[in-house]
Formats: sequence, C-alpha cells, structure tokens
Amino acid sequence: MEVKITSENFESLKNGAQPLVVDLWAPWCGPCRMVGPVISELAQDYDGKIVVGKCDVDEEEEIAAELGVRNIPTILFIKNGQIVDKHVGAAPKSLLDEKFKALL
Repeated sequence: MEVKITSENFESLKNGAQPLVVDLWAPWCGPCRMVGPVISELAQDYDGKIVVGKCDVDEEEEIAAELGVRNIPTILFIKNGQIVDKHVGAAPKSLLDEKFKALL
C-alpha cells in the first residue's frame, strides 16, 4: 500500500521504523505515469517491510525543494532518516526491485 506524502507526515515517515521509498511525481509528467504502476506493484510486494509514499511535487513544493529534486520522476530510498539511494527517470521493475531489496 502506498501513502500520500505531505509536509505533515514526511518527517515521521522518514524517521520511522521501516525504510521509506518516496516517488516524487506530478500528474502531468509522462515518465511519472509510466513508473507509477511499477511503484504500486512494488509497494504491494514489500508491504509490511518498506513504506512506499507518493509525493506530488506540485502540491508539496517544500518537500521537493528540501530534497533538492530538479527532475521527476525521482525515487528516493531512505533508511534511518537518511537518503541512501536515488533514481531519476523512468526505470524497469527489475531495476527498482533491486533497489528495494538493497534497502532491506
């Protein structure tokens, strides 16, 4: 299951007990719409092990600015409150799955 990342919940999710994957996207972004379903599948695959969040950069500009996001989609992999990996642009499920596994 995916959670919606907002300025109200981002800090608690980032510093939570489970690793966090954040998909920074926008509805008008073509590559974001391509990678979105892949992220949703992986969120189901890793349910209970990794928290997966979606952050609309148009609605949450402060988060995007704080994280230094310049291009979307940007997928951040966060463990113990720190960004440990990052992927920019569309990617096949196999590549993202490897990044999810590395986060555990």
